Amino acid sequence: MAAEWYHDAVFYELYIRAYQDSNGDGQGDFRGAIQRLDHIKSLGVDCIWVMPHYASPLLDDGYDIADYTAVHPDYGTLNDFKAFLDAAHARGLKVITDLVMNHTSDQHPWFQAARKDPQSPYRNYYVWSDTGTEYADARIIFLDIESSNWTYDPVAGQYFWHRFFSSQPDLNYDNPKVHEEMFNIIRFWLDMGIDGFRVDAIPYLYEREGTNCENLPETHEFLKGMRRMVEEEYPGTLLVAEANQWPEDLLPYFGTRAEPEFPMCFHFPIMPRLYQSLKAQDKRPIVDIWARTPDLAHAPDIPPGAQWMTFLRNHDELTLEMVTPDVRQWMWEQYAPEPQMRLNLGIRRRLAPLLDRDKQKWFLLNAMFLSLPGTPIVYYGDEIGMGDNIWLPDRHGCRTPMQWDDSRNSGFSTAQETYFPVHQEYGEINVAVQEKDPKSFLNLMRFLLKTRQGQLALRRGDFEFVETGLDADSTTAVLAYRRFINPRSVNEHQSVLCLFNLSDRAQKVTMGKDEGTRSWIDLLHPHTKPWHSLNADLGPRAAHWLVEITTH
Repeated sequence: MAAEWYHDAVFYELYIRAYQDSNGDGQGDFRGAIQRLDHIKSLGVDCIWVMPHYASPLLDDGYDIADYTAVHPDYGTLNDFKAFLDAAHARGLKVITDLVMNHTSDQHPWFQAARKDPQSPYRNYYVWSDTGTEYADARIIFLDIESSNWTYDPVAGQYFWHRFFSSQPDLNYDNPKVHEEMFNIIRFWLDMGIDGFRVDAIPYLYEREGTNCENLPETHEFLKGMRRMVEEEYPGTLLVAEANQWPEDLLPYFGTRAEPEFPMCFHFPIMPRLYQSLKAQDKRPIVDIWARTPDLAHAPDIPPGAQWMTFLRNHDELTLEMVTPDVRQWMWEQYAPEPQMRLNLGIRRRLAPLLDRDKQKWFLLNAMFLSLPGTPIVYYGDEIGMGDNIWLPDRHGCRTPMQWDDSRNSGFSTAQETYFPVHQEYGEINVAVQEKDPKSFLNLMRFLLKTRQGQLALRRGDFEFVETGLDADSTTAVLAYRRFINPRSVNEHQSVLCLFNLSDRAQKVTMGKDEGTRSWIDLLHPHTKPWHSLNADLGPRAAHWLVEITTH
């Protein structure tokens, strides 16, 4: 159980640049983040996921790495990183960092050497072409910005391959030297004492003609070797797979019992369907995607301990790759009516603005998200309902400085100018003001996380949908499921009935015979009277987590 600590954890995604500036240069840094660790701890989270902190030109906010073993100077030094790591561990917080394996920055010394000299050993660290016509079946991920996965480099006299921005050349995993380099980078940070990695963009490591260059067998062979190395040299290390794929296509990334790959995989497709169901007032998108989601606890030959990782928002756009074109267009119309709110195949908005700052919708959506199977991630700032700046380019509108109080620059920095402007709302929306309000986003998030963590069934339980009655309207507007530990028990720690009215109108549910000997308490409304029946009228946008209590 200790080795599977991530099943019982809540993660917090931390953007160091955005969190706290300790030296007045307008950039967040590790020394500043240390000052704010108590806030992170107070939320009830267990592990911090640190976005890329490496030396980088920051053309993609650090996902373009120029030196894998150096900290970006704006963020501090290796000693500052170690101090942050030690301070987090002293508070009982684990730390994982981003590992960007698919590509480097074009400013990385490897690429600079490769492009200047065709005889350099680094030439074969990247993927080159004389024509730029190979791998035509591979999709272009950043459709708004890139017209091809090939870019001509006049210095090299050849085209280089990239799945993301043209400033991010892909590494060549057909070269064993690249494997050695990556393994040594992994060792470097694990020797520092981190608890694991969120491994970025793993479906794209290899290229093969006649394929879409995703999820190839060679990729899985490399990942199995990476897991073997980590398990042999650093047992207990957490590896999280970031692969934006359908649930059934994700299953191979867990590996097999004999050859495991990742203990955890992001579940991307459930995320847009939570928003879709909420707006459409219809549970079917959630039900349909969960029908396609393998039950990891009972899937054949899946390594023990496999777990999904879930989220509502993160540093990227709310991706709509995993929905139909018609649904994508509808989602844009509903959630991103202005062109500036859209990017690639997604929506570049934060959680609270997506929900029109409606606290009831926010509570309902979080209550669903936190009770579904999977380990949840909270994105920095979403715990206070931070807004976004749609006028900043790329994904930057969701990466503005954290809002701590109503002082200048929201308490983030004493600089005259910060890396991006602090959102103009900070006078009203900040940590300090929400600390004083028991019904604030901040305190509601603490309540939800504490309540979730207090129920073993919500952390590790099995999952099954529950019928809500015969009324045709409520069968689609009301979502009900049970999380339970086998063998089932009436003990409140063993089973939780999760019940949500997605509609903006009251709905009646009939979920069983009335029995005077049974009662339920509502974990989400602890000061209300117990339920004595599961035949009830649900208020608009209502959310309930019910546990049965024994009555005599």
